[in-house]
Amino acid sequence: MRRGRVMKSTGSWYLVEAADGDGETFRCRIRGRLRLKGIRTTNPVAVGDWVVFDTEETEEGAVGTITAVEPRKNYVIRRATNLSREAHIIAANVDQAFLVVTLDFPPTSPEFIDRFLVTCEMYRVPVTILLNKIDLFGDPAFAGAVADFHAVYEGAGYRVLEVSALYGQGMDRLEEMMKGRVSLFSGHSGVGKSTLIGTLIPEFEIRTGDISDYHRKGKHTTTFSEMFPLPGGGYLIDTPGIKGFGIVDADAKELARYFPDLFREAAECRFYNCTHTHEPYCAVKAAVEAGRIAPERYVSYLKMMEDDDKYRK
Repeated sequence: MRRGRVMKSTGSWYLVEAADGDGETFRCRIRGRLRLKGIRTTNPVAVGDWVVFDTEETEEGAVGTITAVEPRKNYVIRRATNLSREAHIIAANVDQAFLVVTLDFPPTSPEFIDRFLVTCEMYRVPVTILLNKIDLFGDPAFAGAVADFHAVYEGAGYRVLEVSALYGQGMDRLEEMMKGRVSLFSGHSGVGKSTLIGTLIPEFEIRTGDISDYHRKGKHTTTFSEMFPLPGGGYLIDTPGIKGFGIVDADAKELARYFPDLFREAAECRFYNCTHTHEPYCAVKAAVEAGRIAPERYVSYLKMMEDDDKYRK
């Protein structure tokens, strides 16, 4: 038996890097019994998982079988599009997450950002927001939008880093933040995530489409999550472009706990079980009116509260 970390998942095969070797990897399948132990996700094994596996020699070389998955310290999960299962684990055992967003070309919706942030709060994954393609917003007409974005999310307690892969802005700081750590990269298709990764890992060729797409939608060819070693040490987990982000296991009564800006005000509510929707003497609603909580953050919270199918199970 050997121990290793899952570097790539294709749904049926897993690429596992052995912990006792010099970067040696093995193509592995899952032992059948592992699939049947009450797994409620579409993927019982995720990129970043530490696993136990054994190998056997075949005509195509050594092939492995994953026999066990070690307990995870955390993971990032979203509701799966396949309704026969509850959820899909994007990655496991991560030290931090970077959410790549854009104000335009294409715009990233606040609700998408907030759903991702709530999920990371639930599973204790620190998040930095990468405001990408910042070179496209040098016109003074965009200065207000950039400042407003900083105010909303830095006011909520998150770090926002402006980056531009084309011009290198913010890249040195980003590389320093990632050294020696396992970092998850996520975001909508077209936000320039692949271009950022190609800058961080120069020797790795990642297809990003025509350069003209940088100003519009872009193309994203990542199909499965995959982990890559970084030149300066550490690992980067690339994920497929995500169109939507459904939250799993979010109890409506506890949802405000995962909005740091709402939660710090909620202690002053008159009622201990205040949902911050209709109750009188609600400190959260008062904070929104006073400008201490950004209205768009509160709107995202209300939308999540109203979504029975996804948040009240």
